Amino acid sequence: MRVFITGASSGIGEALARYYARQGATLGLVARRSELLQTLAAQLDVPAAIYALDVRDAEALTQATADFIQKYGVPDIVIANAGVSRGTLTESQQDIAAFKAIMEINVLGLVHTFQPFIAGMKQRGSGSLVGIASVAGIRGLPGAGAYSASKAAAIAYLESLRVEMQKIGIVVTTIAPGYIKTPMTDVNTYRMPFLMDAGIAAAKMAKAISAKRRFVVIPWQMGWLARFMRFIPPFLWDWALRNAPKKAHLDWDWL
Repeated sequence: MRVFITGASSGIGEALARYYARQGATLGLVARRSELLQTLAAQLDVPAAIYALDVRDAEALTQATADFIQKYGVPDIVIANAGVSRGTLTESQQDIAAFKAIMEINVLGLVHTFQPFIAGMKQRGSGSLVGIASVAGIRGLPGAGAYSASKAAAIAYLESLRVEMQKIGIVVTTIAPGYIKTPMTDVNTYRMPFLMDAGIAAAKMAKAISAKRRFVVIPWQMGWLARFMRFIPPFLWDWALRNAPKKAHLDWDWL
């Protein structure tokens, strides 16, 4: 089995890499932080090609794709996991750069990751494209407009892609995690219901991918909450979240 994962240096991506390594998979690992990728690859007892790049760079991803295919062949599974989050406020002019970066990484990063692999998967007639979205994409959360919008766009994009790919034998799976314990959620100061360990979440995600699920929320409790969220009238949603805690408004080095 060959698995290509973006955002592999920490959090869900790292947990997925470790899970698939235990299954004996050959890995392609992408992240911006080269040193963390090298450390991770050295700990995995499987072939692992590492690519230090930003998923906003379509050309760099195309080159990484070509290198991986030349070395190991077309992957069986491509997981577009790279993503970022931070608090944003539309009223703040300085947050415009953050809005742009979040949308580019969380949405265009999916396109840049998948596009170079589709031709090879199409020729073979099989393959799985997996996008990591979020429960935050189901309803807009105050103070997280960029993140919620990016994940809503990711969910819609992946649904479109799923319908397109079904004619050529490529499976598309959308995974919408709730709260998973990662460096991204460690900065949250508010209560996170059903918080799940990243390793446990990775195993559940891999099971969903293997089962060729179309859309799955992890953990399952958040799935039921997400179903409920879809049907709350706007006036009730606004009232319920009027005093909701907001995501940390931090500076990031990826802007």
